[in-house]
Order: sequence, then C-alpha cells, then structure tokens
Amino acid sequence: MPELLLASRSPYRRQLLERLNVPFTCVSPEVDETPFQGEAPEALARRLAYMKARALAPPGARDLLIIGSDQVATLDGIQCLGKPGDHQSAVEQLRAASGNMVTFYTGLSLYDARSGTDETRCESVRAYFRPLTDLQIEHYLRQETPYDCAGAFKVEGLGICLFERLEGDDPNALIGLPLIRLTEMLQKAGVDPLLMPTAPR
Repeated sequence: MPELLLASRSPYRRQLLERLNVPFTCVSPEVDETPFQGEAPEALARRLAYMKARALAPPGARDLLIIGSDQVATLDGIQCLGKPGDHQSAVEQLRAASGNMVTFYTGLSLYDARSGTDETRCESVRAYFRPLTDLQIEHYLRQETPYDCAGAFKVEGLGICLFERLEGDDPNALIGLPLIRLTEMLQKAGVDPLLMPTAPR
C-alpha cells in the first residue's frame, strides 16, 4: 500500500480521515490562501486543495498519495465567511447567517506521486440556518467556542441545532473532508478502505 499523507493541520480533517481505517500521516503545507481577484468560491476551494496536495509532492516518483482539502463558505453566494478567530467575530458571523443560507464549498485533491497525476473535485453543502436570537448565539458560542471553524459552528456537535436543514451529497464535507468522494478517489488509486485489515483493539 502506498504511504498516505493528509496535507492539513486541521484536527477535524484528521478525525474524519481516521474513520476510513487507513494509516496516514498529517503534514502541514505552506500555501498562500489569498483569493485571486474575482475568483469564485468553488474555484478557490478547488485551487487551494490542489495547491496543498502539490505543496508536499516529493521530487521524482514515490509510492505516495497526498490528500489536500480546503473549504470556502459564502453567505447567500456573496459574502465569504472565514474562521472567525475570536468571540465577537463569531457572533457577527452567526448573526449574519441567522435565517439565511450559507453554502460550503469543500475542495478535495488526491495527488499520486507514483505517476505525478492528481484528481481534484469540489463538494458543496447548503446549510439553512434557523432564525437565531442573540441569547442562543451567545450560549452556543460559550459552550463550543468554534472560533477555528469556518462559519463559526461545529456541525458534529451542538452546532447541528443551528440549522433547519442541510442539502448536499456528503455531510462530512461540511466538517471539511468529503469522505464519500475521497473513498472513490482512493479506490481508483488502489487503496480500498473496505479491504483494510481491522486495527487491533
């Protein structure tokens, strides 16, 4: 089996990839995430995922697969929502999202260092937020402190209560790594999570 690298420092992506029961190593890539002038959110997510995977590509052929992923969130298709970083910014993001739709574009790239080729895709999830009061927002943020999450929530926790509904092919994309699409890519590259030996307990 080829060596597998996850080009990310995100603990959420690491936790997601662990579900597939494949051995891997996390390495943080150095990539400038500044959008190009007029770059569409979906194009930005794809480009950054591709760049992160390529940033760790070794010189010459090697028995190695590199997973790159990045996420861009937009409010009503216009305003980009990044990681809030602090409490007040998170409050402002959730106030803006209250009663509105936020689209999350998650780019995914798998670079095969054996052949020097890659496959890059983008998965989208539409999140419809409930109307939220300031008290609900404040109480939620104090409990989960999701300041390192795009959109200021953790859908795998109490953040699921913020939504009326979600629309998309892969709910894992909302957390940051589309596992359904990734499984397909890995199988094409000769790594089948369904055929991996069971880890000892």
